[in-house]
Amino acid sequence: MNADTLQAELEAAGELMVTVETFEEPLELHRHDTEIGTEEITLELTDGKLVFDVDAVVGYWKHQHSLSDYGL
Repeated sequence: MNADTLQAELEAAGELMVTVETFEEPLELHRHDTEIGTEEITLELTDGKLVFDVDAVVGYWKHQHSLSDYGL
């Protein structure tokens, strides 16, 4: 995956979902808790940091919610 593309998408949307080959569940990235470097992505969590290679990202999409997500 391209770090510049991920950064641009994150900046545009404010949050981004990514599929990382080493994790079973997608990860949710936000502008305020994510640093995308040229080789690594660092996600600040409440109890530590999660660091993974940019090349391990195999997909991304804009994180969206629907009214039904909120029971409406």
